[in-house]
Amino acid sequence: MLAREMDETLAIVGAGRVGRALGRRLRELGWTIGTVVTRSEPRARSAVRFIGAGKPEAGLSRRVLLSSVILIAVPDSEIARVAAELARMGAEELRGHVVLHTSGALDAGALQPLREHGAAIGSMHPLQTFTGVAVPPLEGKLFAIEGDLVAVRTARKIARELGAAPTPIEPKKKPLYHAAGALAAGHVLVVVESAVQLLMSLDIKRSEALRALLPMTRQVLQNYEHLGPRAAWTGPLARGDYEIVAKHLNVLQDYSPEYKQAYEALNILAGRVFTKDDRDPQDSTGPGHDLTAKSKAHTTGGKG
Repeated sequence: MLAREMDETLAIVGAGRVGRALGRRLRELGWTIGTVVTRSEPRARSAVRFIGAGKPEAGLSRRVLLSSVILIAVPDSEIARVAAELARMGAEELRGHVVLHTSGALDAGALQPLREHGAAIGSMHPLQTFTGVAVPPLEGKLFAIEGDLVAVRTARKIARELGAAPTPIEPKKKPLYHAAGALAAGHVLVVVESAVQLLMSLDIKRSEALRALLPMTRQVLQNYEHLGPRAAWTGPLARGDYEIVAKHLNVLQDYSPEYKQAYEALNILAGRVFTKDDRDPQDSTGPGHDLTAKSKAHTTGGKG
């Protein structure tokens, strides 16, 4: 049986954006980085250079078992395969190990083969964007955590050492949690880039479009943070200018049906999430329902 190098050694399987960033910060905090696994030797060496420590490996090997904590940071579609391969390779040597994956949508069950061999399994997902260029600030960030008790304790310890906020989450609720993150990050970017491309279609340079739109977007987010959603919400729909909304829909249909459909969907979603008072937005007699109904009317050519 392989001997452990030390009680708190971290192996990283899948040293992409997330794995590299977490590895680097934990190394800076005193963790010993063990094997760093990627698909190729050059990528593994690059990851080790970024992290500042570790032993590069192209593909899984039994060297991973030298570390007491194994962090699996591969794409979601690869987690089950990695777990199965690690279980086959490690067998009874997995007993006493903690294995965590970093998926936001999958729960610890994706690592079930490792649990069957005695490892404590869990998931630890930082609600943060990673570029792979530098390590983003993790202090105060939410880390969604679930899994076996021992794994949860380890994940909580890691999060706290990073200055993050470990937050328990029900396994079955993880996809909903991850959808919230996708809306607040990826989809916001899609909306802003769509607006940039609309201005560019008017022969405005990209740099000029960015200078025009980004300060406005930043201001809205600052208002949202400091004043709340109601005070920060602006635009024709917020004012009830439904005729202007209809004009938007008409020109967007000419520009691109996909743009019009997205604009319609956002109007209807606004009717669901913004209400004029504190009543339940699902109340069919409340103002949220009225706003949604008028938005829908304009998507079909009505005059609401």
